[in-house]
Amino acid sequence: MDILVIGGTRFFGIPMIHELIRMGHNVTIASRGLAKDDFGNQVSRIILDRLDPDSMRSVLEGKVFDVVIDKIAYCSNDIRHALDIIECDKYIYMSTTAVYQPKHMDTKEEEFDGAKENLIWCDRKDFPYEVVKRQAEAALCQKYQDKDWIAVRYPFVIGRDDYTNRLRFYVEHIMKAVPMYIDNLDCQMGYIRSDEAGKFLAFLADKMSCQGGNAENLPKTVNGSSIGTISLREMISYVEKKTGRKAMIETSGDAAPYNGEVEYSINTGRAKTLGFRFTDLHDWIYGLLDYYVDEISGKRRNL
Repeated sequence: MDILVIGGTRFFGIPMIHELIRMGHNVTIASRGLAKDDFGNQVSRIILDRLDPDSMRSVLEGKVFDVVIDKIAYCSNDIRHALDIIECDKYIYMSTTAVYQPKHMDTKEEEFDGAKENLIWCDRKDFPYEVVKRQAEAALCQKYQDKDWIAVRYPFVIGRDDYTNRLRFYVEHIMKAVPMYIDNLDCQMGYIRSDEAGKFLAFLADKMSCQGGNAENLPKTVNGSSIGTISLREMISYVEKKTGRKAMIETSGDAAPYNGEVEYSINTGRAKTLGFRFTDLHDWIYGLLDYYVDEISGKRRNL
């Protein structure tokens, strides 16, 4: 199948594309062309500006794809600038669990329905992140009912390749004795490992491409998340024991990246029904913390 990936040259887009290639799909990457990749001649490449509809139209109009994976659509206008231009049978939108207001333990897909939103055609900077992402789903539900699409909702994606360095923030502040302010130390929260985040998107694309032109048996929305939860206190305690350092938690410290997040877990029953099971968070989170400890201490440079 011919699959267009909008974005995908960094973070969990990389394992996603490798998985699509392994599955035998013909992959085209559409990006600004700024990031280097290691896909070689296994993929085709298109240069465009995702934020410029004229650029999108000049490059993509008239091109046909079986599946489009849109990793960098944020708002309703982003959806419109893709689906009004690209001719495709199936469309996968990278959404977020931030659409749930509020998240809570065992958060399920049916708790947010874009069809019930007041649709506003908006750009990324018009509203806060969670609002524009909800508007993107509203556009899909209300204006593109004739399309076969899936909105995939992830919590925080973390891994060794996480360019946001949000989890690394905590480890580094502990090891360097820098004060930090944390307002949700004991909240249990969910995460997804970056390689699994990529592989699940590839799994869904493959699933859609195998539906014989009809994806009606697939859900419109699906959660992805590692199984289980962990609190920041648990992770901080682990790093303290491993390094012999003590976290300096003070109200005057640097504001921590996950501040404001409530206690929650993400139900992945739909993904399991489709045939995909995520790994247990506790099977890999401590290894990731070990990686950050070694990286910050300089040990990884000596391996």
